[in-house]
Amino acid sequence: MIRVFTKGLARENPVFVFLLGLCPALAISTKVINALGMGVAVLFVLIGSNLAASLLGKYIPGKVRLSAHIVVIATLVSVADMFMQAYTPGLSRSLGIFVPLITVNCIILGRVVGFAHDNTPAASVLDALGMGMGFLFALTCIALVREVLGAGTITLFPLGGFSGVVRIPGLSKSPVGVFGLSAGAFLVMGYLKALFDVISRRAMQSRNEDAV
Repeated sequence: MIRVFTKGLARENPVFVFLLGLCPALAISTKVINALGMGVAVLFVLIGSNLAASLLGKYIPGKVRLSAHIVVIATLVSVADMFMQAYTPGLSRSLGIFVPLITVNCIILGRVVGFAHDNTPAASVLDALGMGMGFLFALTCIALVREVLGAGTITLFPLGGFSGVVRIPGLSKSPVGVFGLSAGAFLVMGYLKALFDVISRRAMQSRNEDAV
């Protein structure tokens, strides 16, 4: 069961391994707060849709199974969207159309059809947690690099007297503007994927050597 959870974090990371969910990963990752908001929304929808598919999948006729799954996913996305509009309106405006587009996110539909439908509710929830956390981790890494280099700031949620914005000395006055553009998003994504691949390869080699 532990491997079901951990595979989404590293071995089968949806962004850095399978290159899924790249549209929001590249479009909204100009600020860390955007990445956190999108990541949590996807995690919520993943857990709910995986659980529903595992519990109800066997009772849904095959001809309408895909449509039924999409209806469940769309309902959960609507709940997440309304919650953001009510409690974090600024974040909701920043994410814009990308929250409703979670409905057609390949990560969610892929896990529902490819895993949750044929596995137990517990395993399905663990799979959703792992994949959702893996997506959140990847999105946050991309946003952190882009915002620090492209704006010289780290934007988080305001709390009490804290405005939510951490300014990086030096970079906040002279940021590298290209990282805030689409070209910068692809550049950061490429380098982070390469780094992720190197780390994963070395970890696999280390495990193989220990096994020998």
